[in-house]
Amino acid sequence: MASKQDKNPKNKNAERMSPLEMRASASLASIYGLRMLGMFLILPIFAIYANTLPGGSSQLLVGLALGAYGLTQAIFQLPFGMASDKFGRKRVIYFGLLVFVIGCVVAAQASDIYGIIIGRALQGAGAVSAAVMALVADSTREEHRTKAMAMIGSTIGLTFALSLILGPVLNQWIGVPGIFALTGVLAALAILVVKFIVPDPGNSHFHSDTQAVPAKLKDVLQNPQLLRLNFGIFALHAAQMAMFLVVPFAIKQSSGMGVNDHWLIYLPVLLLSFVVMVPAIIIGETRAKLKQVFVSAIALMLGAQLLFASSITHFWGIVISLGVYFIAFNILEATLPSIISKIAPAAFKGTAMGVYNTAQSLGIFTGGLVGGFLSHYYGYAAVFSFCSVLMALWLFFAISMQAPPAVRTKMYHLEKISAADAKILSDKLSQLAGVRETTVIAEEGLIVLKVDMKQEWDEQLVLNLIEQAH
Repeated sequence: MASKQDKNPKNKNAERMSPLEMRASASLASIYGLRMLGMFLILPIFAIYANTLPGGSSQLLVGLALGAYGLTQAIFQLPFGMASDKFGRKRVIYFGLLVFVIGCVVAAQASDIYGIIIGRALQGAGAVSAAVMALVADSTREEHRTKAMAMIGSTIGLTFALSLILGPVLNQWIGVPGIFALTGVLAALAILVVKFIVPDPGNSHFHSDTQAVPAKLKDVLQNPQLLRLNFGIFALHAAQMAMFLVVPFAIKQSSGMGVNDHWLIYLPVLLLSFVVMVPAIIIGETRAKLKQVFVSAIALMLGAQLLFASSITHFWGIVISLGVYFIAFNILEATLPSIISKIAPAAFKGTAMGVYNTAQSLGIFTGGLVGGFLSHYYGYAAVFSFCSVLMALWLFFAISMQAPPAVRTKMYHLEKISAADAKILSDKLSQLAGVRETTVIAEEGLIVLKVDMKQEWDEQLVLNLIEQAH
């Protein structure tokens, strides 16, 4: 339900992002998307290319090359985020992008699979994601931060879809070494974007809603609901990496299509998946059916893996399996961050997202390594049997999870007040109708409310209480 405050046109105008916030959010979303581009663009073509390199006849090494990106990203992304507090956001981003560029150059010039492994590991080591998120938080007012994060999330989804189509097309023109080189050029240009287009934040400080708090790691790792979701994103991306070690070969062998034409398959199945995904997400979010949609998508993903395992040698079986896979993948990729936002206590949401992103990166590494091993020694079907086991475990965990509350997050700026006054304000806000959770972090000047989506609430009362506290 809309709040009473939302119904006031003047207040709606006041809630718009400023041009400076829009510029910062859009430019930083493009930087974040570039990191994903480095991982996604080669997915549909890499396995076949790597197979032609010295040492590339080993699917185990090819899988290691594909997954090395995830291992180094998992190692460095949280430390980079913490370093940005000490050395400055932009400096850490410059350094990370420079490491990424070096990785692209190494991979582009590699003459064997070992050079590719080193290049991919360096690409992942340029882990600027956490620092970018921190800079987004510095550059946006609290009430607009959710919009900025949504902009980044949509950029990731769009990057993935475009990569599957552009990868084969670019391969035809410039080859995989050229794609690595192009990605490096774009990363170098991104440094200039950060320098000259991304505004310097007026006030840079720690944000618990976007950054990890080491002291809160234990709480996150002991939360059974968050652990279920962390395993989910690990399994989802492990299966993704393993799949792309096999599917390009399977399409080529079953149809005779060259790898440069594989986009003709990916384009229609991706379009179909988006047509199905959008209403599924709308139903889940607006009708408080998020758990049902989520669990159904996991079951669908399990079905996709079983279909792959049984039909990986048949062209139309692969196409149908891809259609089912992408429907499930896009729904899960969109709903997982939303569920974490609803479940994680606001005081350590940034820590929860940090662990979640690390689990995703570890999934990328594990999927590449295990998928390569199984493909090399036991064949294609074994890869999808492994993925099916992961999905079956995830389905078991998801069925027993608590349904995420039907809430949306509202954030407000708080002027400096004492801890005692912050406690009084928190108590008053918690008593308002429709407010399900209240977090007041006085030292960060932040108020986070989780409000019931099914109950009308009066935002003006919230604003009045905040004004009185000031």
